[in-house]
Amino acid sequence: MKAAVVNEFKKALEIKEVEKPKLEYGEVLVKIEACGVCHTDLHAAHGDWPVKPKLPLIPGHEGVGIVVEVAEGVKSVKVGDRVGIPWLYSACGECEYCLSGQETLCPHQLNGGYSVDGGYAEYCKAPADYVARIPENLDPVEVAPILCAGVTTYKALKVSDARPGEWVAIYGIGGLGHIALQYAKAMGLNVVAVDISDEKMELAKNLGADIAINGLKEDPVETIQKKVGGVQAAISVAVTKKAFEQAYQSVKRGGTLVVVGLPNAELPIPIFDTVLNGVTVKGSIVGTRKDMQEALEFAAMGKVRPIVETAPLDSINEVFDRMIKGQINGRIVLTMQETN
Repeated sequence: MKAAVVNEFKKALEIKEVEKPKLEYGEVLVKIEACGVCHTDLHAAHGDWPVKPKLPLIPGHEGVGIVVEVAEGVKSVKVGDRVGIPWLYSACGECEYCLSGQETLCPHQLNGGYSVDGGYAEYCKAPADYVARIPENLDPVEVAPILCAGVTTYKALKVSDARPGEWVAIYGIGGLGHIALQYAKAMGLNVVAVDISDEKMELAKNLGADIAINGLKEDPVETIQKKVGGVQAAISVAVTKKAFEQAYQSVKRGGTLVVVGLPNAELPIPIFDTVLNGVTVKGSIVGTRKDMQEALEFAAMGKVRPIVETAPLDSINEVFDRMIKGQINGRIVLTMQETN
């Protein structure tokens, strides 16, 4: 099968023929139809984070496709089902986090396209218990980003504890942020969208943002505090230190900053202001299988629809280059053309 492979960090991915995965107990083989390109994939290919991915690596954790083979022990999925292979590839199911419904914190988890091979390939295998069941009315290309960008931002909004009618600020209206905005509106929240591009501001308005702020033209903190008295929650999916600092400063007394994006920087938290104002700072990473089910239901009802652009698997290096330059609106989804 054809796959895009990381052989060495910070080098171009190689499009090559590799062996089709062989199933073990409890696994399914998925013929990939589409796979979203996440910024995490770029970090994986560059080896940016303290915990390095395996090498060689086939990235991708937004893979959607049809089950073409099931191994012994598989009961919940059958050949012909459309499923997604997400970041939470598997967890141990036995630790305190798994048993308390916090499986994304499992210290023994495996992650798709990072610690195991992912969806930048014509075929990918996965544990049947952890694949996402894709609702029948969803297109595989459009639904692919829900497997990471969707469930990640949905979970961030859930843990923010913001209630319908309250204000939230979303910093970064890109691959994650434009979906976060849609989830926030579907959940009955008032939304302030912040980015540094007029094009992103126009997109935010079209998606229902109540206030759109270009951070290059006005101070988002000052504007938010003046217009709405601070937000109940700020969700930072941007990848700059300044955006995180501004997101923190946008929160009202008793509010919450939810940290999602992963810039290569430290986030200075002013202890005095945090204590005096009763501000909560939370980290949020993807979502559980239940969160995934809920996130997909929003999409199936037509309340959330990622903006996607398709590209062939062979163009992944050009896609990464555009990502580095900030030239992507919404999400790019790779499509597969089988060669064998």
